[in-house]
Amino acid sequence: MRVLVTGGAGYIGSHAVKALRTAGHAVVVLDDLSAGHREAIGDVPLVEARIHDADTVRATLREHRIDTVMHFAAWLTVSESVRQPAKYYENNLVGSLSLLEAMTAEGVGQLVFSSTCATYGEPVALPITEDHPQAPVNAYGESKLAVERALRHFGAAHGLRSVALRYFNAAGADPDGELGEDHDPEIHLIPLAIDAARGGRPLQVFGLDYPTPDGTCLRDYVHVADLADAHVRALDALAAGRPSAVYNVGTGRPWSVREVIDTVSQVVGAPVAWQAAARREGDPSALYAASARVQDELGWRPVMSDLATIVAHAAAWRAAHPGGYRADHQAR
Repeated sequence: MRVLVTGGAGYIGSHAVKALRTAGHAVVVLDDLSAGHREAIGDVPLVEARIHDADTVRATLREHRIDTVMHFAAWLTVSESVRQPAKYYENNLVGSLSLLEAMTAEGVGQLVFSSTCATYGEPVALPITEDHPQAPVNAYGESKLAVERALRHFGAAHGLRSVALRYFNAAGADPDGELGEDHDPEIHLIPLAIDAARGGRPLQVFGLDYPTPDGTCLRDYVHVADLADAHVRALDALAAGRPSAVYNVGTGRPWSVREVIDTVSQVVGAPVAWQAAARREGDPSALYAASARVQDELGWRPVMSDLATIVAHAAAWRAAHPGGYRADHQAR
């Protein structure tokens, strides 16, 4: 397949690019590099543009004879989405609609969409199945849900077939050590805990009074390489003519913030310095997946998503790349 990966220079996107190439697909990345890194995609062709740039997107689809789009480009910080909802609707929804219109105009009829468990909101039943009510509690989840709904309408109107992957907490790093998590500022728990264990600023733990066994949030952590594998399997399903579908991608095993802190301490060999902070707006107390559907229909399994493995891979990448991709590039 000839695949356009939007947001392919980002954390999850770059791992998907590597998995696609390993599987033998031809890949082109479209990314404005506002949050991604050119160094993360090596020699893969890069079109530096926003998904809103319809002319450039259409030209890219046409010139590279793209068969399928894998769509990652989005803002993703829950707390920021609560404070700045317009930013999330403009980028995540308006940009996605522009992309879908460009695909329709160029006759590209297959899309793998990076969705999120944030579309569910505060769960009414656990583990969360794909049929769970969708009632997001933040603009990030709302913007992703709006795109999911648009996919159904584009399917009815234009024959677009899509797979939306509602994944849970992506974590870890490429087992080969080539790729990792490099956000500025860093926003995710595991890398922040690793940094705190290595002498960085203390980790902020947002809320100790949730209705969970130890009072901290429960989340389902899925290894980013396992997540990339799910995207390749979704692409293969579309290529085989399968109808549109939605899948949860998670392990079904929740870990609390305190359990993550303990695991990081064990892997790194040093205590994680942390401080209690107030709850963040828009944070449900528990999110973890029922993933039987993706396992049954796509044959996906979370083979590297044990928490200790996730932390070990993340810690190894941060130790080898203390300044991230840009520092590596400057050193060369």
